[in-house]
Amino acid sequence: MNPLLILLFTVLVVWLFLSIDVWRGLAKVSEIEEIKGTDSGPLLSIIVPARNEEESVTDSITSQLGQDYGRIEWILVNDRSTDSTHRKLGALAELDKRIRVLHLDTLEKGWLGKNQALYKGYALSKGSLILFTDADVLFKDPSILSRAVAFFQSQKLDHLTLAPGIKSQTFWLKSFVAFFLFGFSFYKRPWKANDPSSGTGMGIGAFNLITRSAYEDIGTHEKIRHMPDDDLQLGVHIKKRGKRQAFLTALYSLEVAWYHSLKEAFKGLEKNTFAGLHYSILLVLFAMTGIFCSTVLPFLTIFSGNPLIVMVSILIILFIFATYFKVIKKMTNESPLLFLSLPVTALLFIYSIARAMFLTFKRGGIEWRGTIYSLKELRKKRK
Repeated sequence: MNPLLILLFTVLVVWLFLSIDVWRGLAKVSEIEEIKGTDSGPLLSIIVPARNEEESVTDSITSQLGQDYGRIEWILVNDRSTDSTHRKLGALAELDKRIRVLHLDTLEKGWLGKNQALYKGYALSKGSLILFTDADVLFKDPSILSRAVAFFQSQKLDHLTLAPGIKSQTFWLKSFVAFFLFGFSFYKRPWKANDPSSGTGMGIGAFNLITRSAYEDIGTHEKIRHMPDDDLQLGVHIKKRGKRQAFLTALYSLEVAWYHSLKEAFKGLEKNTFAGLHYSILLVLFAMTGIFCSTVLPFLTIFSGNPLIVMVSILIILFIFATYFKVIKKMTNESPLLFLSLPVTALLFIYSIARAMFLTFKRGGIEWRGTIYSLKELRKKRK
């Protein structure tokens, strides 16, 4: 049989199973907007790390101050900022007495900056519930915290993570983010976080709500102090310890402008894509080959003169669309018509993976917000 046809049949079978898995899985994911809020609950400590966030931190924290949940304290951690972030945080503290600001001037050995900031914030906090969130997240629904706590308590959870709506300005950035979420969904299978029998854990930096006791039991951020994907690893370690976890969407309640341009997206993913592939060249090559064969090749072979190859290519594209449609409708506020750009965005994502690996080796590590972290140490801590 034609080797190309064998490859395409293999890709078709893979997409058949992926499509079924994604549709079944995402159908089980609830929306936080469906949950009724609570009037009472324990003290909630919101910990926000901020490094050079002068453009976003005021709007982010101000959007949180109007929450209808009654018992909240904020720990805002200035992580060695070189812009006016420290002044912005000071002004916020004057605005509301529930806010405390912690300024960090140094990075301790063995730590990534954000992870250290989160840990230091926890050490200063008092709540039995802790929310780790980012300094660029907008809380658009004033009842999201009361909803989250109500769901948290009713389900007897140890950890709850919410997927925010991602705001993108340009067409190509929208397409790139949509493709990232598309691949993330069938690669990480976030719905498995809701299955107590599954070992799959999930964590998203925009909203990681955890009990103080569970956080301490997994070893706090000290356990993951050198991992750039700290948000995801927090959820992974929760599941490893056999604790109860849930993943919900919050597309209308939380909003984050993940990146402002395609160039910024490439730069931002430098720290995550190679880390997600365990700093392995073989895994990188496997991922790049897999993405090309599964999401680019069928759009090329559809123009083959071989009728059987054309038919199989069309079937693959239909299954890709079915999977893409479900992910985009469930995980974003974008149009499924972005599917039309999928082959190009797949190539852009392959480029971003290769770029991240190349720059990591060139620098001898990853650069994250002005600090370079050694690849040798990152690999060592990953094991």
